[in-house]
Amino acid sequence: MRVAFHTLGCKVNQVETEQLKEEFMGRGYQVVDFKREADVYIINTCTVTHISDRKSRSAIRRAIRQNPGAVTAAVGCLAQVNPEQLAAIEGINLVVGNDQKENLPSLIEEYLAAQSNAARVYRGFFDSASGLKSVNYSRPHKRTRGFIKIQDGCENNCSYCIVPQARGPVRSKKPLQVLAEIEKMLELGYREMVLTGIHTGLYANDIPDWDLSRLIKEIFEQIKGEYRIRLSSIEPMEVSRPLIEILATEDRLCRHLHIPLQNGSDQVLKAMNRRYNSRYYRELLQNVWEQIPGIALTTDIMVGFPGESENDFKQSVSLLQDLPVYELHVFTYSLRPGTAAADMTEQVDEREKHRRSQLLLEIGREKKKSFIQKLDGVPMQVLIEKKIGSNLYQGLSDNYLSVQVHSSKDITGQLITSTLGIDSIALGDYK
Repeated sequence: MRVAFHTLGCKVNQVETEQLKEEFMGRGYQVVDFKREADVYIINTCTVTHISDRKSRSAIRRAIRQNPGAVTAAVGCLAQVNPEQLAAIEGINLVVGNDQKENLPSLIEEYLAAQSNAARVYRGFFDSASGLKSVNYSRPHKRTRGFIKIQDGCENNCSYCIVPQARGPVRSKKPLQVLAEIEKMLELGYREMVLTGIHTGLYANDIPDWDLSRLIKEIFEQIKGEYRIRLSSIEPMEVSRPLIEILATEDRLCRHLHIPLQNGSDQVLKAMNRRYNSRYYRELLQNVWEQIPGIALTTDIMVGFPGESENDFKQSVSLLQDLPVYELHVFTYSLRPGTAAADMTEQVDEREKHRRSQLLLEIGREKKKSFIQKLDGVPMQVLIEKKIGSNLYQGLSDNYLSVQVHSSKDITGQLITSTLGIDSIALGDYK
């Protein structure tokens, strides 16, 4: 049987789709492109914004149109938060929340055996004591970078965010599981592993005597070879002194941290239920920048949160202009039913949200240009990902620059040292 996947949203969703692909292939399924006719369509949904909801529903309807006789299953965050909305789509067969996602192959086979067209909904409660399942990677990959989900769940309850409802409490993968997955990925040809999660900095909150820094140290002590580790997003309060020390001394840990700011106004940060203020954030980034030369610091910033005044916005602009950040991910506030912010008054006009976001995007472009200029003539470690022309290769530096490198030898999949402006050029956005 043929199975096709479409994934929306974050890196964790993408990792979980890869895990599902492995499990379906282990049962004899052939994975085909989502645009092709398949016997089973799986849409891994996202609900972080109303646009994510719309795109998820659109993908479901597209699958049903492509083959009305196929089994169409919606899984993931929107299926967890609002299963009734998806079950109402004509032609859908299965709606499976995050708590049941890893059981999807068995649920689909049960559905096929029952020979029923009625939609089934599987959504329950998260088992915080169950831990996380390992991924059994078995296929060789042409890719050189891979993602390892080390953690799931979030309990911060930021007032604008639906993720705690979609993902449940914090659960961590056991350290030995993480080490085994890294070793397997190295065997399959990966050279960079990105440790990711819904709230990565809270890794091992549920495992006595462990934390993220200890996990990273254990990886480098136990696993030898030519590879590197990159961290995904980490909250400001979890950028610890031990983590900064590892970044400053360990060449195999990429000089890149994505530390969400969300807003530069203390008043707005408090309303968002963020657990820091602008001064704390400023001092943190300055400290990291001073201790780790050349580190790429990237951030999230939200505009249009309810009650965000023009003065609040100007505080965000002022703070961002002063910070040593390389890249801004700019988001406009999206009302999520069931969150505290949904009931707040003073919702910001959509046109004003757009204006503010455009101003921040321009600041982001200038920040990126300035960062690249500072690295001109500086040697950096680059992982070569693919050949893009005659003696021309594209790769990613440890500090998150996409670069082109000239070489007369085939260097695909290799970690090399390249000097920006001499034997390589920066391309800007990495995709």
